[in-house]
Amino acid sequence: MTENKIYKVMFLCTGNSCRSQMAEGLAGELGRGIIKPYSAGLIPAGINPNAITVMKEIGIDITSQKSEAIDEDLLNTMDVIMTLCSHADASCPVTPRNIKRFHTPVDDPVGAVGTEEEVLDEFRRARDELHDRINDLIKWLKSSSL
Repeated sequence: MTENKIYKVMFLCTGNSCRSQMAEGLAGELGRGIIKPYSAGLIPAGINPNAITVMKEIGIDITSQKSEAIDEDLLNTMDVIMTLCSHADASCPVTPRNIKRFHTPVDDPVGAVGTEEEVLDEFRRARDELHDRINDLIKWLKSSSL
């Protein structure tokens, strides 16, 4: 890793309401000093309140984040793009070769059914999967020559 390099990372999913929002919040916290996180979606749907709830449980507040559409000009300035669902991976605009792109699908908790606690457990599962993947990304960035 180049000393003092901050990597611009874009997290993409369909609605930019849950997975990519949680990933942006996690990357901002876990990757402090390494990652400048962004998120976007194919069809922005606003931030899901359950995503806000489960992130607050681990001390990360994502209430000030915005649900946004993919901006191709911004996307082309990224160092890394992570697609979090197959729809985003298939529909993401073509990116320049110098941008590293990872497809790391996470099951969408938005469709979860059951009690309030069972639904929140699905959001926690997604959050925890994203936590592990972002830690892996940070390790990769620290050892890469990107």
